[in-house]
Amino acid sequence: MTEISARGYGPDHETPFTFGLHHVQLAIPPGSEDDCRAFYVDALGMREITKPPELAARGGLWVRADGVEIHLGVEPDFRPARKAHPGIRVGDLDGLAERLAEHGVEVTWDDNFPGHRRFFAFDNLGNRMEFLHRDSAAAAW
Repeated sequence: MTEISARGYGPDHETPFTFGLHHVQLAIPPGSEDDCRAFYVDALGMREITKPPELAARGGLWVRADGVEIHLGVEPDFRPARKAHPGIRVGDLDGLAERLAEHGVEVTWDDNFPGHRRFFAFDNLGNRMEFLHRDSAAAAW
């Protein structure tokens, strides 16, 4: 049976394996690395990191900031992820929304996640991204 918290969410659970997320991979079309840099490096402020030589030959790029790593991998039959998306925690959500707007990125605010403020945006290639901040006044879950 699943334990449910007062806010309707289950509690965290620890396994004997100590899971941690290393990276999220998003697909990109061949030759779109500069479009990716415009969004992930210029707009989000992430840093491009060097891919291992064995993987660099495949194209794409990797970016990292604040412990979050995103791998942008070339997919010949690319279709943007319009529903599936990474959810990235942000300390200054309003500041990020302003920065994205300055770079011409539209943000869509959404208040349907109790205990959080969040918005969605799409990268230059149409991949959906969620940026969220936990409301400190909300009960922990």
